[in-house]
Amino acid sequence: MNILILGSGGREHALAWAVLQNPKCDRLIVAPGNAGIAEIADCATIDINNGGTVVTFAEENAIDFVIVGPEAPLAAGVADRLRAAGILVFGPGAEAAQLEASKAFTKEICDAAGAPTAAYGHFTDAASARAYVEAQGAPIVIKADGLAAGKGVIIAQTTEDALAAVDDMFDGAFGDAGAEVVIEEFMEGEEASFFVLCDGEDVLPIGTAQDHKRVGEGDTGPNTGGMGAYSPAPVMTDAVINATLDRIVRPTMAEMSRRGMPYQGVLFVGLMIRDGAPRLVEYNVRFGDPECQALMMRLGAQALDLMHAAAEGRLAGMQVNWADDHALTVVLAANGYPGAYEKGSVIGGLEDLPSDSSRMVFHAGTGRAQGRFTAQGGRVLAVTARAESLGAAQKEAYRMVDAIDWPDGFCRRDIGWRAL
Repeated sequence: MNILILGSGGREHALAWAVLQNPKCDRLIVAPGNAGIAEIADCATIDINNGGTVVTFAEENAIDFVIVGPEAPLAAGVADRLRAAGILVFGPGAEAAQLEASKAFTKEICDAAGAPTAAYGHFTDAASARAYVEAQGAPIVIKADGLAAGKGVIIAQTTEDALAAVDDMFDGAFGDAGAEVVIEEFMEGEEASFFVLCDGEDVLPIGTAQDHKRVGEGDTGPNTGGMGAYSPAPVMTDAVINATLDRIVRPTMAEMSRRGMPYQGVLFVGLMIRDGAPRLVEYNVRFGDPECQALMMRLGAQALDLMHAAAEGRLAGMQVNWADDHALTVVLAANGYPGAYEKGSVIGGLEDLPSDSSRMVFHAGTGRAQGRFTAQGGRVLAVTARAESLGAAQKEAYRMVDAIDWPDGFCRRDIGWRAL
């Protein structure tokens, strides 16, 4: 098959790496890709949020299968345009992608499906949102309703912080994403990420992970897009997985089908687990980043077969073959992230690091200048290792981190601490 992956981050590098393990892949193009992806695949510069542009490119390059990495093209209806043109695609249409693109839509679906989640209010003006915060008190969670690149969630520990977050969102801190705001009760427990493939009818669990959202060690400081992750998640026992499928995932999928918007693609189920009972924190309509890096390291070549089956409606006959292993990924970010940071610093030592089935440096925000890798984003690298134990995977990942020469970057030194 000729395969096109849309996206430019660490998630897409991991997807490309896994797809290339599979002999069914004849040619791989990633658009737009990054400097690391360019080492293993062809990269193309196109507007991936423009469905017409993507369809034309796919037709001109005889693409058999398109894998959509990030959420923005899905929310923009790119998968719909590809399906209309008869091109096989992995990823939900725009209506189904509202499960990530609108927090209020997801809450409405959960209400209809009876899926356990946080109590909430949905607001279109600051005054009523502020009144709700003052009535509820803190801690409380303030969310921009729309897509905010993983940053539109404020966990406010005081009423004052919550009111400030409401004002910031309605004042445009998150652009159009904050034009509407969802305010939720603060749920206590342990967070985990659960990934299932869906083909419109059947669902297939493909793995669990936990990520570290906060920038500082010990899970302190502001939220980021994710500073590291590991798979599997110990808190996701068989009992918790079955409860999640029975009470949350399958009722949601049935409600989506009932509304005429059957879901096809990967569903990222963000959970809060307390006393063995899962509640939904959020849905994402794509693989998490950096969870995807750890997940793909464990799945390898079968990832393509599984995604292909989901796109063709063949999940009922599929199963995931797991090794008894663990993977851990450490994100290297530019100094200053998630606040202001500089671009263009040179990263040394990458060429000397191993690239094999158990050790990879996935690139997120990288470029090339004068033959050297440079930092071009906030989260720049995801150093990933797989081993028989989580402790061994952590040790190898940090050994690789320490071999990278990048004074302008930083990482957390405690990825995996919850499990270890």
